[in-house]
Amino acid sequence: MADAKGSASGPMVPATGEEVAEVLAYALRHDERGKPRRGAAWEVAAAVLAEQLAAHLERANMVVVKKPPRPPHST
Repeated sequence: MADAKGSASGPMVPATGEEVAEVLAYALRHDERGKPRRGAAWEVAAAVLAEQLAAHLERANMVVVKKPPRPPHST
């Protein structure tokens, strides 16, 4: 588990509501292996539910932080 101070590559920064909703929607649309769930209803339900959850987290004064981006892969 990462510490709250960040890592050598930079400090953690708060995620926006849109970023939180996007990550939640992905988690709802895919299983633990990253495979899409079956059924068209998941697409619509995941988007609506993710937006509602992100809005609720914001109203509850919760802060979700994210790590800084990884350095680019060298080839």
